[in-house]
Amino acid sequence: MKKTVFSLFCLLLCLVEGRAQDFDSCFVDTTLRIDYTFSGNATEQHIAVDQLKRIPRWYGKRHNLSELPMQGNGQITVRDHLSGRILYRNSFSTLFQEWLTYDEAKTSTQSFENVFLVPMPRQTIDITIDLRNNRREVVATLTHQVNPKDILIEHIGERSVTPYIYIQHPADTTRCIHIAYLAEGYRPDEMKQFEEDARIANEALFEHEPFKSQRSRFSVVAVEAPSQESGPSQPSKGLWRNTALGSHFDTFYSDRYLTTLHLKKLHDWLAGTPYEHIIVLVNTSEYGGGGILNSYNLSMTHHPAFRPVVVHEFGHSFAGLADEYAYENEAIPMYPHDIEPWEKNITTRVDFHDKWENLLKTDPKCGFYEGAGYSLKGVYRAYERCRMRDNGWPTFCPACQQAIRNVIDFYTK
Repeated sequence: MKKTVFSLFCLLLCLVEGRAQDFDSCFVDTTLRIDYTFSGNATEQHIAVDQLKRIPRWYGKRHNLSELPMQGNGQITVRDHLSGRILYRNSFSTLFQEWLTYDEAKTSTQSFENVFLVPMPRQTIDITIDLRNNRREVVATLTHQVNPKDILIEHIGERSVTPYIYIQHPADTTRCIHIAYLAEGYRPDEMKQFEEDARIANEALFEHEPFKSQRSRFSVVAVEAPSQESGPSQPSKGLWRNTALGSHFDTFYSDRYLTTLHLKKLHDWLAGTPYEHIIVLVNTSEYGGGGILNSYNLSMTHHPAFRPVVVHEFGHSFAGLADEYAYENEAIPMYPHDIEPWEKNITTRVDFHDKWENLLKTDPKCGFYEGAGYSLKGVYRAYERCRMRDNGWPTFCPACQQAIRNVIDFYTK
C-alpha cells in the first residue's frame, strides 16, 4: 500500500507543468542508455532494441524536458506508462537516414548502430523512437516499455572509466552543457598530442560567437581512448587500422567523409565520464570530418583546416545547422523544394517565419542567397558567407549565431 501511494505521489508531481522539481520528481541522477539497430533500404525501414545500459549520473538537460529546440530527422520520446504524459523528448539525425538518400539504398539493405541517452526514470516508462524522411514524414516508429528495476539493464561506467582531464569548468554545474573530446587513432604514447589537439579545438570553438560570450556555460573534458595504431582507416588506399572507434574515410564512397559507424564502442569509451555532446578528434593530416545532430562531431586534427572544420562540424552536431554550400557536380536531393527544412539556417521559403525573419528588418546584408543544402537552386541561406559555407570565413553568420544562441539558452536558462 505504501509503495502504491508513493508511486501515485510521484505521478502527481510529474503531472505538474513547468515546475523546477519536475526532473527530480520523475527521474534519478542516472543515465539510461538505449542501443538500437536501424535497418532497411529506400523502401522500408525498421527499428529494433539491442540493449539497455545504466550509467552513473545524468549530464543532459534538466528543464524544458518535454520540449525540443529543433525537430531533427528523428525523435525519442519518454512517456509515463500510467498516464501517457510526455516526460522527456530529444531530437536527432543519423548516418542511416543519410545513407537512405543514396542510390545504394535502392538496391541493398543495411543496418546501423545507434545509441541514445535519456534520464533514468523512477517509474516504468514507454519510449517511442521515430524516424522521418526529408519530407518530415514519419517512416518508422517503435514503442517499447522500460522498467527501471529490470535486473537485465547492464551497469557500466562504474569501474574502469576511461581516463579523462578537464579542459574547462562551467560557472554553474547545474545549468551547463557537457562536451567531451574523444581520442581516435592515438596510441597510448600519443596522448600528450591528443590533449594538445583537444585544447586547440576548444580554443577554436570558443573563439566563435556565440560560444565565446557564453563560454562559462560549458563543461569540457578530453577522454583518452587508446588505439593500437595511429590514424584512421583509408579504404580507398587499402589502409585498415586497429583503432578505438574504427573510424574511416570514404563513408558512402565520399573520400573526405570521415566517420565511425561503431556508436556502441563510442559510448562504451565515454561511459562514466561527464558527457553529452561528443567531438571525436582523429589523429590524421588528411582532410575530412562529419557532424550528426545529437550524435557526434568528428574531425581530423593535423590538417591546416583543422580549426575551422571542427567548429563547422560542431555547428551540425550541436545546433543542427545545415551545410550552406552547393556543388554543381554533387547535387544531393536532400531538401525537397516544396517542404520547409527544419534546420534554422536554410529555407525553401515555404514556411520561413521562425528563422531569420527578424534579421531582415535590421541588417541590409541579410537576405535570401540561393544555393545551400547541397542544392544550387531552390534552397536559400541568410548571408553570402558563413562558417557553415566556407572554411575561409572566420565567423558564423548572424543567422547561425542566433540559432546557436537559442540552443545554448534552451539548455542552460
